[in-house]
Amino acid sequence: MKASNSFLILSLFPLLASIAHGWDLSPTFYDNSCPEVYDIVQKAMDQAIGKEPRMGASILRMHFHDCFVNGCDASLLLDDTPTFTGEKSASPNLSIRGYELIDDIKSQVEQACKATVSCADILALAARDGVGLLGGPNWTVDLGRRDSRTVIQQQISSLPPPTANLSTLITMFAAKNLSPQDMTALSGAHTIGLGQCKNFRDHIYSDTDVDPFFAAMRQQSCPSSGGDGNLAPIDDQSENSFDNSYFKNLVVKHSLFHSDQELFNGGSQDLLVWQYSNDPIGFFNDFIIAMVKMGDLVPMDETNTEIRSNCRNVN
Repeated sequence: MKASNSFLILSLFPLLASIAHGWDLSPTFYDNSCPEVYDIVQKAMDQAIGKEPRMGASILRMHFHDCFVNGCDASLLLDDTPTFTGEKSASPNLSIRGYELIDDIKSQVEQACKATVSCADILALAARDGVGLLGGPNWTVDLGRRDSRTVIQQQISSLPPPTANLSTLITMFAAKNLSPQDMTALSGAHTIGLGQCKNFRDHIYSDTDVDPFFAAMRQQSCPSSGGDGNLAPIDDQSENSFDNSYFKNLVVKHSLFHSDQELFNGGSQDLLVWQYSNDPIGFFNDFIIAMVKMGDLVPMDETNTEIRSNCRNVN
């Protein structure tokens, strides 16, 4: 597995981890109450990615989808019940995977320090560790989140769809206090993971801002009808390595999703995409900043929260 030495990037941003909002998050939140949590999460992610490298992308995506709907409160992890409809069954989340891994980590953490560490914090740590294990940057995670006891259904629509245009993307990220630069840096997470045919079919068959040879190659595994669940690497240069090749793909119009190519299509983000395609360290630095900002998002109702003993159910 590719090791990362990019933790050195953090020296450029010594104050980032101290900037917390809402819950007074702190990188040392569990240093006394549950110092074991860091090693437990790291080891679990190491084992999971050793078996299936794709799991790093899956957990990172889970963290993103959780934070974008009412803040980083683990609301995404709640199962449906006869009287409760959660986020898992919403269309944008049907392909989310990795819940069992978070369950396993939570179980280990509960054995070490009962009723102490939130599921939201476990997910934030796991996402960071997954990126690092795949060769990406490491960063200090602010901790002290709590788990929501509710779901705000209307906020599920705040998740950016793969069909969105640039102005829509900028607006949706701005609603989360994330700048266009944050948006473009966070989009670089697509350097790892796979996409489903149903989410990129229109792009490879109908869009004009795609290299025709690339489109033809993707059409081989994604027919014009059927095969909705067929998978393709979002970054075909290095699907299991966190690097800047995603941006190199955008420059040559090899993006899998319409929304990705919108970042390099004659608009406001073209120069930044070009810079990231030539400067992996610059991309890593901005990705760290954006991940910390996204991870600091808190729910609208901070009082209706708890430390769940089981990530799938309220206590």
